[in-house]
Parts: sequence; C-alpha cells; structure tokens
Amino acid sequence: MSAEAPFSAALQRPGRSGSQDGEGAVSRRQLPQAIAHRGYKMAYPENSMAAFCSAVEIGAHAIETDLHLSKDGVVVLSHDGTLKRCFGEDRKVSDCDWSYLSTLRTTRKPHEPMPRLVDLLEYLAQPGQENIWVLLDIKKDDDPTDLISRTAATFATVPTKREWKERIIMGCWDAKYARLCQEILPGFPLAHIGWSLSYARELLAVPKTNFNMFMYSMVGPSGTKFMRAAREAGRSVFVWTVNDDDWMRWSIRKGVDGVITDNPERFLQICKEWPDDEDAEAARRRQMRHFLNLRRPKPLVFLLLFRVLAMSVALWPSSRPGRRGSAYRRR
Repeated sequence: MSAEAPFSAALQRPGRSGSQDGEGAVSRRQLPQAIAHRGYKMAYPENSMAAFCSAVEIGAHAIETDLHLSKDGVVVLSHDGTLKRCFGEDRKVSDCDWSYLSTLRTTRKPHEPMPRLVDLLEYLAQPGQENIWVLLDIKKDDDPTDLISRTAATFATVPTKREWKERIIMGCWDAKYARLCQEILPGFPLAHIGWSLSYARELLAVPKTNFNMFMYSMVGPSGTKFMRAAREAGRSVFVWTVNDDDWMRWSIRKGVDGVITDNPERFLQICKEWPDDEDAEAARRRQMRHFLNLRRPKPLVFLLLFRVLAMSVALWPSSRPGRRGSAYRRR
C-alpha cells in the first residue's frame, strides 16, 4: 500500500493480484472499494446515522458525507446548505442553532434526525470499526477557515485506536479549501473533487492529493491516461455517483480505487459475482457495447454534452489549472 494513498487498498480475491493493462482494463482481480454515498442512501434518508450504520452493516468499506456549520458552530452532516429538500423547512443550516436542528426529522421515512460529525466519529470509534474510513465533502456555504478549524477540533474530541488522519480524507472543491486543510489538518490526505481532468493532472504534483472524479469525466482515452498517471504517482481515484449496474461494471474494468454509490449493497454483490479473471479484450468489447447501445441513448448523450461543457470550462480563464494549482502548493 502506497504511503501517498493509504486508502487505495482494493479488495483482493485470495491468491490474486490486481493490475491494469494499457487500455485501463483490469487483469486478474483488483476490485474497487464500496463507498456509501451519504450512507446507504438507497435504503435510508441520506446523511442520517441510520444510513451510515446500515452501510457499515452491509459491508461498505467507506462512508462519504458532507460538512456544514450550524449558527452556533456545530459541524453537522448535510449535503444541502438549506433544510428544504430533506427536512421540509425553508431555512438555511447556517441560520439555525444546533438546539433547533436537533429537533428536525427527515421528510423521508423512517424520519431521522440530522447528525453531527461527532456522532459519526463516535460510532466509527467503536471497537471493530477501525477499518471503516470516511471521505468528507467540505461544502462551500460556510466560512472555510471556521468550518475546517471546527472540524479539526471535533476530530480532537473523539479518541480512536487508529488515528483519524489514517481514516479520513478531506474532500476539497478548490485550492483555497485544500490549502487550509494542509495548514489546519497537517498529515490528513486530500481528495480533489471535480470533473476537469486537465486541472486534476496539475494536482498530481501536490503530495497526499487523491482524486474524487465525476464518473463521466473518466470515460475514454483521456480517463485511461489519467488513471495511468495517478497509478504512477501512487494516488487513489474514486468516481461518483455510480448507481447503474453497467456503470458499476465499467468502474471495475476501469480499475478505480473506489466507487461512490447510493447502493453499496448492489455494488458489493456485483463485485462478489465478478469473475476471477477477465480477458482484457473481452472487457474492452463489453465497454464499447455499453457506450454504443442505442437502446439506452441517454447516458451517451449526457456524456457528449458533458464533454462539451468540460471543454468550455477548461478554456475559461478563471478556471485554468495554472491559476489555481499553485495555491495547493503553498504551505
């Protein structure tokens, strides 16, 4: 296991070793880890303790969740900066004290409360949970220094047998947040969250930076080339959000380190059924049939539109990698 990528240990069938061929297909059996997107979202309200516990119980290797701050500075787990979608209240999380947020229940059954980061950490600090790791998505609705500082303080309040910096990746959408994580949480690995491969390639030079990439951005030769570069640099690559069976299989063939999914149980079942060895040429043929299947045109159309959008973003001056990547390197 690479020191730069402590979370990249893949599921290995006994007696097998994983490797990639030149086209990105998996030879022998290296299977991605199952990362539960906001917990077991398919079965329980997202970002609830029920969703997190259920994900662990069915065998997920990791939990992905989102950070926000309450008005009184409590780090809470919520994807949205508002309460409307999940809790039916037309208010911002940042406008509410924890004493109020703790009384809310999700509109989706079973009606669950909003958890704090400390609640998740205390659960994961229990004996037997030492190998469960967490991918945190630092949302951009709050003051970044305040949010990351309070996150660090929360880590310090929960003792664990295995250090949190060995179990937690800080997910950052831009250079400012990544730089603050390096300053406030030294030693914690980072994951760049995004969809631009040109920008992501710039970050391969930044120590302890892994990659949490939009799945469609990894399709095709450019995605394969990036995977190869990430492997050479000893970095982990995760893809989001993968819920379709065919795309789960594509992710396995691509050789990513982790699949972020609303349905970790289904992904684990596909991994269980995966053959011990798959001919690389046969894998490529299956991938081609998947992308050109005219009976399911929507994914292909979406992919083409995404490529056009990604190219437009890459050409926009304010988003050029050279302008932002340097901020990651400041210490």
